[in-house]
Amino acid sequence: MADEGKTKLTMMTSGTMHADLVWLLIDPSRMLTPDNKNAKRDWVEVPTHVVLIEHANGEKLLWDTGVPRDWESRWGEAGLAQFFPCDAVDEEMWLDSRLNQLKLEPGDIDYLVLSHLHLDHAANAQMWAGTDTKIIVDEKEKEGALSFDGYSQGAHIKSDYDGLPLTTINEDTEIMPGVTILQTPGHTWGTLSLQADLPDSGTMLFTSDSLYLKESYGPPPIAAGIVYDTVQWFESVEKIRGIEEKTNAKVIFGHSADQLGELKIGPGNYYT
Repeated sequence: MADEGKTKLTMMTSGTMHADLVWLLIDPSRMLTPDNKNAKRDWVEVPTHVVLIEHANGEKLLWDTGVPRDWESRWGEAGLAQFFPCDAVDEEMWLDSRLNQLKLEPGDIDYLVLSHLHLDHAANAQMWAGTDTKIIVDEKEKEGALSFDGYSQGAHIKSDYDGLPLTTINEDTEIMPGVTILQTPGHTWGTLSLQADLPDSGTMLFTSDSLYLKESYGPPPIAAGIVYDTVQWFESVEKIRGIEEKTNAKVIFGHSADQLGELKIGPGNYYT
C-alpha cells in the first residue's frame, strides 16, 4: 500500500453540543447597542473532535477525549447541562465507539494528550485509568484544575481527571518526531495546541480552545466568552499565527462546524 510505513493522522468528530454563540465569540457586531436594540442571540452547533496519530515509529497518540455519554447527569451537577447540551451525538461518535471502529483499546494508545481539562475535552480521560498510557497535560493546567474543593469549578469537573497519573510539560515539547505540543494558554491556565508536521499534507495545527472559530482568529482576533487570561489568549493567538506563517500550516479550530466540511473526517480518512 502507498501509505504503508507513513505517519497517519485521523481526525474524528466526538459529539456535537449546542450553545449560545456568545460563549464562543464576543462579536461586537452582534451586541445590543442603542442603534441595534433588536439584536438576536445565536444558538449554534459546537462540534468536538479527537485526533489519532499513528506514527511511523509505531507509537500512537490521541489528542483529547470528547464529550461523555452521561453528560446530562455529570454536567447537570455542575449546573452546565442546559448551557451545553450534547443533543447532536450519533452512536458512532462516542469515544468508545470511535476506538472500536479503529480496533483499539485505551491501553493501545501510547500518549493521551489533553489540550486542557474542561468537561468537553477531558470527559473520558478515566478510560485510561490503570493503563500504561502516558497522559500529558500542561503543568499549570494540572495545578489549577486540582486547586479547588468540591465537584467542579466553571467547566472543570474534578472527577474527569482526579486520580489519573498526569505527566506535565512546561514548555513546547516534541512528543514524537514531527509531533509537537505547544503551550497556548489563556482560555485556561494551561491550554495546549497540537502541531503535526506531515510529509505529504504539511503542517497541521490543532488549536483546541485557543481558537474556537475562524472568526476568533481574525485578524483582528476576537476573544471568546470563556477566557481565563485575556492577555495570554491574544499572545497565544499570535503565536499560532506566527507558526502558521512560518510553516504554511492548516489551522484547525476547536469547535468550528463550518470547517468540518473542509476536512477529512472519520476512520479511514487520514492525512499523511
